[in-house]
Order: sequence, then structure tokens, then C-alpha cells
Amino acid sequence: MPMPHFNHIRLLRYASLFTYACVGIPLLQFETVVAEMLERGRPAYFYDLWLGCYLLFGVVFWFLTHDMGARNPSGLRRMVQIAMLLLLNLLAIAVGWLSQSGLCALLLVVVSVALPWILNLQVGVAWMVLQNFSLLPLFASWPNYSLTQAAWQATMYFGISTTTFVTSLIAKQQAEAREDQRRLNAELRATRALLAESSRLGERMRISRELHDLVGHHLTALSLNLEVASHLVTGQAHEHVRQAQSVARLLLADVREVVSQLREDDSIDLTEALKSLTEGVPGLRIHLELPAHFTIDDPRRAQLLLRCAQEIITNAVRHANARNLWLEFERTDDRKLVIHARDDGRGAVQFKRGNGLTGMHERLSQFGGQLDIVTSKDQGFSLDAWLPMEATQ
Repeated sequence: MPMPHFNHIRLLRYASLFTYACVGIPLLQFETVVAEMLERGRPAYFYDLWLGCYLLFGVVFWFLTHDMGARNPSGLRRMVQIAMLLLLNLLAIAVGWLSQSGLCALLLVVVSVALPWILNLQVGVAWMVLQNFSLLPLFASWPNYSLTQAAWQATMYFGISTTTFVTSLIAKQQAEAREDQRRLNAELRATRALLAESSRLGERMRISRELHDLVGHHLTALSLNLEVASHLVTGQAHEHVRQAQSVARLLLADVREVVSQLREDDSIDLTEALKSLTEGVPGLRIHLELPAHFTIDDPRRAQLLLRCAQEIITNAVRHANARNLWLEFERTDDRKLVIHARDDGRGAVQFKRGNGLTGMHERLSQFGGQLDIVTSKDQGFSLDAWLPMEATQ
């Protein structure tokens, strides 16, 4: 029986929240906890502080991980996430100091789940080491606890945090690998559709040439021979030759008409290729608008349009952090094809073309096309590309 498919990022977050909830179980024993605090000479209001720090930890962790796995957060968003991580560390240490227990280390295990999604590997590992061994002074301050025992305690919890960190890191790498695989599969389907169209056109061209070169030439030779025969015979035989000559002319006209029709419909249909490229992009809704019969005569221009659409989608996913992308292909009266692209991403104040957009501009320039880009902070990204449908002089 096949296992059902789950979103492992969501499951990882829910497992972390479940662990956090389990850490709060001692708080349910109000009378016992307060009595132990009083017995240790600690004021009863420490319970309230402990509860407040614990609840605030949960709220901060909830907001920190609600979009765990989101693509390329902005610089401000990244700074807010790091500030939340620091706040979680402080709250966990406060819980440990107020409760005089190892609950703080368990909360830091929960924090380790979020580290790979916010920090790069080197910084994440360093953060995890520092946050766990920052508990050494806390553990050493406990009654009847030596520095060696505190070190053993911190090391034990560090091992648990390491397991959690590695599990979360693997989940992140798998998510990135799936996204790369989805993108490659979409490109492969689009290329396959384009190749199928090219193969169809090649086969139609081959058939039209065979009809023209073989059947057409033979019918022409037959007509010529019948013309000669019509001058050599008389009477009833001459009438039959004339009828055969008329049939040969009709057959030759039909063959020429079929060849003309085959050559007229030699354009590439890009509809299927573009739909394959735009389907199933996670986290991005693509609104695709195409002409009623979207065909391109030149295979090189067809491939260029496909690559432009691919680059636009990649930029919207990786850099713009957009949720919606409007992609429209339009034919103009002056035999140009225009690509209008617009997203609702974060935009940029100072925009600099990367390798992808530079390559798009260079490919368009080879065919006499041009590329215009408009963007500003929090106003999304807008792109217009013009491509002549025939060679420029």
C-alpha cells in the first residue's frame, strides 16, 4: 500500500510546535511548581515570568516559521528573521533560568529546526554551537552542579540539536532538489513539445517534396506523352487519349494543390510548449494569455520565445519573490510579437541585469528585437520584449 504524500516542511514545523507544547507540560502543575520555587528560595512570581517567556517563545516561533521554505526573502525580512532567532535564544535561556531546569535546552532544539531555512550552512552550524554552549554558565549555576557536569549536560542537548538541525537541513535540500527537478521537467516537456512540432513540420515538408518530385514529375511526363500521342492517333483512339490527357492534368493540379497546402501550414505551434513550461510552478500563479492560433514560422524564433518565457518565470520565482505572474504574448500590426510580463514581487530600487536577462537581450538583438524593463521597490517587475517575425534589413 503506497504511503500518502505529505508536505514534509509543514510536518517538520508541526513536529517542532508539538515539541514546544510538550516543554510546557510542567507549567500545568501550578501548585507543585510554585511550591518547589518557594522551597528553593525563589519568589512565586517567577512562575508568571516563566509562563510569559514560554508563551512569547511560541508566538515568535510561530511567526518565524509560518512561511518556512519561502523563496529568497528580502534583506529586511532576513534581518527580522535573525532578530527573531536571537529573541528565541534569549527567551529559552530565560525559561531555563526561571525554572532551574533543562527545558531551555529543549526549546533550543526547537530553534535548531528553523536555522537551516534562515542561515547558510556555516553560519547555521556556528549559531547552533553557540546557542547550546551558552547554557554552560546557566547549568553551572545550579546547586550541586560542577562545571564538568554542566559541560556534559550541554553536550548531551547539543547532540539532540545536531540531529534536529541535520534533519531540517536535509528537508531543505530535498525541497530545493524537487524544485530544480520540477523546473527541469517543465523545460523538458516544453522542449519535447517544440521538437514534436519540428518533427511534424519536417515530415510534412518531406511528404510535400516527395509528392512534388515523384508524383508531380511523373504526371508531367505522362501529360507530355499523352500530348504527343494525341497528334499520332485519329478517330475514337484520339478521343480516349484526350480524356486521359484531361485526367492527367486534373491529377497534376490536385498534387500541386496538396503540396501548396502542406507548405502553407509549416509553422510551429507554441501553445502546448508554453503551457507545459508554465504549469505546476510552486508558489507562483501564472496567468498566461496567448493568441488564438499561436504559431511561429521560424524555428529559431520559436525557441527564442520559449527561452524568454523560461527566463521570466525563473526570475519571478528566484528573485522577485512573486505570488502572481501575468504573461501575455501579443501580435502587432507591424509583424512583431510582443511579450508582456508583470509580477507582484518586491521589485528593486537599483536594478542591474543578471546573466539571464543579459542573455535574453543579446538573443533578441540578434533578430532585431529589443527589451524594456521597469521595476521599483514593492512595485513588482515589468518586462516588455519585442521580436520581429521576419528578418530586418
